[in-house]
Amino acid sequence: MTKWFFSIALWLASTAQAHEFWMVPDRFSLPVRGEVDIALRVGENFVGDPVGFGRPMAESLRWFSRSGVVNLTPQLPDNLQQDNVALAFDKPGAQLIALDTQPFTITLPPDTFNAYLREEGLERVMAQRKAAGQDTQPGRERYRRHVKTLLSVGGQSDPSFGVRAGQTLEIVPLADPQRLRAGGALPLQVMFNGQPLEGALVKVWNQRGQQLSVLRTRSDGEGRSTTTLPWAGVWMVSVVHMVPATDNQGWDWDSHWGNLTFELPASPPTRENR
Repeated sequence: MTKWFFSIALWLASTAQAHEFWMVPDRFSLPVRGEVDIALRVGENFVGDPVGFGRPMAESLRWFSRSGVVNLTPQLPDNLQQDNVALAFDKPGAQLIALDTQPFTITLPPDTFNAYLREEGLERVMAQRKAAGQDTQPGRERYRRHVKTLLSVGGQSDPSFGVRAGQTLEIVPLADPQRLRAGGALPLQVMFNGQPLEGALVKVWNQRGQQLSVLRTRSDGEGRSTTTLPWAGVWMVSVVHMVPATDNQGWDWDSHWGNLTFELPASPPTRENR
C-alpha cells in the first residue's frame, strides 16, 4: 500500500528560520497505485533547498484519506540523510499528507527579528515587545513547522481535502482547490489550537517561470480568508503565528509556521476508468 524510497540531502534547521518550509510532490495528480515522491524544501520566494526527512526532525507524519488516518512516522529513517519519501495509494480520492516538526530554536538580532515580525504580519508581537521594552533586545524564539500537501488519486475527490489534522497551526481548505479553475476563489480557515485564528496574515504563493506572485489577505473573526487564484499551477499557502513562551526554558516566543501546497489544474481532472 505504501512504498518508501529515499535520496541524500541535508536538514537545514539552522537556516530555516524566517524562510518558508513546504512539501513538494513530484506530481499532485496520479493514478491508483501510481507512485509520488514527496520532498521537503526550505527557502525564500518559493525557491528552496532540500531538507532532511527523518525522525530527528519529525514529530508526526500522517496520511489522511477517506479510509481514515495512517501514522507514517515510525517508517521514517532514524537519520537526516534523505530528503524525500515515495508513496503509492491503492484507492482513488483526495490524499492529505501532514507533517509536524520537532521544535527548533534560534536567537536573532533585534533589527533582524523586528523585520521578520513585520514581514510576517506579526504587528501584535511587535507591540508587545515595545510595551515590555524588549524591542531593542534579541528575539529568542522556539519554532515548529506544520505543513500539508494535497494530492488527487484516480481523478476523484472526496471530503478528505478539508480534513482537520489537529495541527497546532493549521490551514484548512474549505473548498477542494483541485476542483477549482483559474480565476476561482479559494476559501480557507486558519486554526490555532483547534480554534479559529483571527487577524493572521495569509500568504498565497505562485511561481510561474521567473515570475513570483504573493497574494495577501487577513483571516476574519472565524479564521477565514478567501483568495482568487488567477491562473493554474502549483500554489502554496503560508501563515505564521507567535505567542509568548510560558515554560521558562529560556525562550521568549513560541512560533508556529503553517503551510499547504496544492495544484490548481489547467483543465478538469479526468476520472480514471476502472
